[in-house]
Amino acid sequence: MKFTFDWLRQFVDVNAAPQELADRLTMAGLEVDAVEELFTGLDQVKVAEILAVAPHPDADRLVVCQVAVGPETVQVVCGAPNARPGLFSALALPGAVLPGGLSIKKSKIRGQVSQGMLCSERDLGISDNHGGIMELTWLHESGVDLVQALELRDTAIEVDLTPNRPDCASVMGIARESAAFYGRSLQPPVTARDIPRLTGENCQFSVTVLHEDCPRYAARLLKKVKIGPSPWWLKKRLLAVGQRPINNVVDVTNFVMLEYGQPLHAFDFAKLGGGAIVVRRAREGETLTTLDGVQRSLAPDMLMICDAERPVAVAGVMGGANSEVDEHTTEVLLESACFSPLSVRRTARRLNLATEASYRFERGVDPELPPLAMERAVRLLCQVAGAEVADNGVDWAAGVKKNAPITLRVGRVNDLLGYAFQADEISRMLSAIEIEVRPLENGDTLQVTPPSFRVDLEREIDLIEEVARLKGYNEFPQTMPLVPMSAAWQDPARRLRQDVAAAMTAQSFFEAINYSFVNPRHLDMLGLAEDDDRRRTVQLKNPLAEDQSVLRSMLLPGLLDNVRRNVNYQVSDIRLFETGKCFVPGPGLEQPEEKTCLTAVLSGRRLPGAPLLHTGEEKCDIYDVKGVIETLLASLGFSAVVFEHSRQAAEPYCEPETFARISVQGRDLGCFARLTRKALSQFGIKQEVYFLNLQLDSLLAAAKDSKQFAALPKYPSVRWDIAVVVPEQVRAGEIVEAITHSGISLIEQAELFDVFRGGAISKGMKSVAIKVTYRSAEQTLDDETVNREHQKIIDMLLNRFGGQLREV
Repeated sequence: MKFTFDWLRQFVDVNAAPQELADRLTMAGLEVDAVEELFTGLDQVKVAEILAVAPHPDADRLVVCQVAVGPETVQVVCGAPNARPGLFSALALPGAVLPGGLSIKKSKIRGQVSQGMLCSERDLGISDNHGGIMELTWLHESGVDLVQALELRDTAIEVDLTPNRPDCASVMGIARESAAFYGRSLQPPVTARDIPRLTGENCQFSVTVLHEDCPRYAARLLKKVKIGPSPWWLKKRLLAVGQRPINNVVDVTNFVMLEYGQPLHAFDFAKLGGGAIVVRRAREGETLTTLDGVQRSLAPDMLMICDAERPVAVAGVMGGANSEVDEHTTEVLLESACFSPLSVRRTARRLNLATEASYRFERGVDPELPPLAMERAVRLLCQVAGAEVADNGVDWAAGVKKNAPITLRVGRVNDLLGYAFQADEISRMLSAIEIEVRPLENGDTLQVTPPSFRVDLEREIDLIEEVARLKGYNEFPQTMPLVPMSAAWQDPARRLRQDVAAAMTAQSFFEAINYSFVNPRHLDMLGLAEDDDRRRTVQLKNPLAEDQSVLRSMLLPGLLDNVRRNVNYQVSDIRLFETGKCFVPGPGLEQPEEKTCLTAVLSGRRLPGAPLLHTGEEKCDIYDVKGVIETLLASLGFSAVVFEHSRQAAEPYCEPETFARISVQGRDLGCFARLTRKALSQFGIKQEVYFLNLQLDSLLAAAKDSKQFAALPKYPSVRWDIAVVVPEQVRAGEIVEAITHSGISLIEQAELFDVFRGGAISKGMKSVAIKVTYRSAEQTLDDETVNREHQKIIDMLLNRFGGQLREV
C-alpha cells in the first residue's frame, strides 16, 4: 500500500515528520518498506510562457521559441509538436540536473542558441508521458518554481501489509490508525450522514444478485458525463503512488479505491444490454475480453457481472472491453460492490490476472463501505466530469452480516501484557479506531463489537493484541524474566523413556519410530486367538489406506516389518527397539487404554559389525536377549529381576521352550522369546528373530534400588578359586547364588568363570569353576583365615548339590 504524506494530512492533522509517522506505523504492526521524497532535483525548473514560435532555419522538426521566465525572455530550441504561443510549460534552466541524470546547459542546436529545455512529464520524472511538453493550461504566471506551482513537494510512504489487515489498504485506513496514535480526530470527505437512501424504485436500470458470493451490490446512474483528462490535482495523486491517469471517469474510480479501499467500476450504460446488471456464475462456454484486450474462457465457478445478454465484467477482478468507458460515453453506471474473498482469489488465480481490485477483494473489503465510497465517487464525477446524478439507485445488501460481540477481560489483558491497564483506558484506545466498546456491570469486563472493516478481530486474544499495538510495543516497561532457582520438573514417564533409549543404544540397538496406524491383518499374522484383548482395536473413520486403518495394540508387528525391509536390503544383523503407545479399548471405557511399551528385536550375528576374524559368524540366541534385559534393568536401577520359564503361558507366536516372563518386585513386566517360524513366514522373514517386550508403565510404578555410599576399601582382597563337579541339571547360577547368600561376611563377590564337560568328567556331570573374592573391612586377611572360610563354602556346596571337588 502506497500513499503520500500530504494526501494523508487531508484527513488527519498529523503533527509529525514523515519518518516519525513511518516509525509509529511500523511499531503498530504496519511495516513501512520505504519513505521517499517525491520529485526531487527540480529546483532549477520554472514555469515558463511561450511567447513566440518560429521554424528552425536548419531543421524541419525543430522550432525556436521565445520563452518568458518571469520578467526575463530566453530563447529555447524545442522539438515538441505541441509547442505554441501562449502555452505555459515547464522550463529546465541551465545548471539543472533532471531525474534521469541529464544536465542542462546553454548550447547551440543547429546554429541556434538554446538557453534551457522545455520538458515533458517523463523528462521531469512525473510520469511516462513523452508525447509533448507539459501543458499547464490552468497557470497564468511564469517564473514560479514548478515544484511550488504544481504543489509537488511531498513524501511517499509504502507499507507492507499483512493479509489480515485489508482495512489499511487505503489512505483512510492509514489515517484512522494515525489519528489513534496522535490523539487526533478523523475528517473523512464523506460520512454515513451524507449517504442518500437508495431504494431502487423508478430506476432506469435493474440489479439482480443470484449468488451468495456477492453480499452487497450498489449502483448509481450518472448522465451528461464529459470524458476528458483529469485535473492536475487528481492526476498528481495518482502519479505519486504509481498509477497511470487515463481519463477523468476511470481516474476517479482509481482515486476512490486508493482513498477508501473500495474498488469501483464504471460501465458505459449505453453498452449494457437491457439496462440490467445480473450477478451470477459463468455459464459453460462463455468468454469475455477483459480491459487488457485478452479473450478469456470462463469457468462455471467464476462469479461474473452480466447484463441481460452476456458477461460484462469478472467480479472483483477486471471489467470487460464490451462495456468500457471511452471518449463517446455520456452515461455511466457506477458499481460499488462487495465480493467473497475466496471467490475472487480463485478466479484471479485461474485467469492469472492480478489487479489492484483483486488485491483488496481477496483480503476482504468492508461490506458497509460500498455506499460510502460510491457517494464519494459520485461527488467527484460531478466535479471533474460535469455529471448529473439520476434519481435514486440500488443498494442490495441482503448478504451483509453483523459482527458478533467479543468479551474482553481487563484482568486477562494485564496478565498477558504485564501492564496495569484500566477499563476506561482500554475503551478509549479501542474507540479511537472505531471499535465499539461497552462496559459490563462488573467493571472489569468489556463487551467489544468489532467494526465491519476489521475482519481480523475474532477472539479475545485479537483484541488484546490491538491494545498492545495501540499502546505501542516500545511503551511497555522492560523487565528481566523471573527465573526461580529450582530444577525444572520432569515428567517421570518421559525421563524413563529417555533412559531406556540411552540404555538400548548403548547396547548397539537402533531406535525405530513407526506409525501408530497399522494393518489389521498383523494380528492374524501373529496367530492371536479370537478372544485375545489385543484384537479389540480402534478403527479409524477415515484411514489413509487399508493397511493403516486401526490403532496398534502391539509394537512387535511394526518392528517385524522393519526386520523384513532390512533383510530385503541384505542387512541381516539387526538390533532394533521402539518405545511407544499401544491402544487397547477396555469395557466401559469411552477412550482406549494407552499403554507405553518397549519392544526390541534381535537377529543375525551376536556381535554385528565386529571383525569376522575375531568373532566369527556366531548367531545371537535367547541368552543374548536375557542379557539385554538384565543390563537394561540394571541401568534403570532394578537388580532383583526374576525370569520365569513357562511353556504353558507362551504366546502363540513364540517358541514355547524359549518363552519366559519377566518380573520385578512381584510386578509382571513382560516377556521374551524366539519367534516361531510360522509367524516369521507370515512377515516374509526367513532367519531367526528374538524379541523382548516390557510394560514401561509397570516399570515406572516399581521402586528402584536405593543407592548407598560405600567407602573405598582400606585392606586388600584375596581371590581363591573353587572347581566342583556337579550333576548336569544343577544350574551354575544356583551355585553362585548359594555362595553369595551363604552368610559368610568375608565374601565380597562370587563370579562364574568356567563350565567344562567331557574329558575326565563323567557323563551327566559338569565342572563349574567359580572365583571367590574375600575382603575384610578391619584387617588384612591371612591364608589361615581365608582357608577356614573357603572350606566352609566347599562343604556347603558338596552337601547341597551332591558334588565333589574337581581334581586337577
